[in-house]
Amino acid sequence: MAVGILEVNLISGKGLKRSDFLGKIDPYVEIQYKGQTRKSSVDKEGGRNPTWNDKLTWRAEFPGSGTDYKLTVKVMDHDTFSTDDFIGEATVYVKELLETGVEKGMAELRPTKYNVVDSDRSFVGEILLGVSYSLIQDRGMDGEHFGGWKHSQFD
Repeated sequence: MAVGILEVNLISGKGLKRSDFLGKIDPYVEIQYKGQTRKSSVDKEGGRNPTWNDKLTWRAEFPGSGTDYKLTVKVMDHDTFSTDDFIGEATVYVKELLETGVEKGMAELRPTKYNVVDSDRSFVGEILLGVSYSLIQDRGMDGEHFGGWKHSQFD
């Protein structure tokens, strides 16, 4: 089993539907990977077209437990005086990214637009994000060789 860092570069959103009828939206994103959730900053300026430029990271094992190698990206509207509203979500499948990262030491999905859909599966906007996976170098002594006959022979 390989251990690495899964990093999401959350860039921006576009055309997000308003869930708050009283004013503009203050969107943020919650991204879940295998039960671990990370939260972006709240964009109070961008409204329906937010810019986050946040980097969110997870420790990821591959192959790990379960088969759900995906990021669930929930777009939320921050409300000061009530519960935050769900705008929609997108799913990013990362199994191939992890496989390539384990094989080559690093892999990247360049920034890509993903459709955001609400609970009725209706289109409510899009988000732009990139994902990368880098192996963590094992610093243990397992499998390391020190010296030995070949290193002490004279040529």
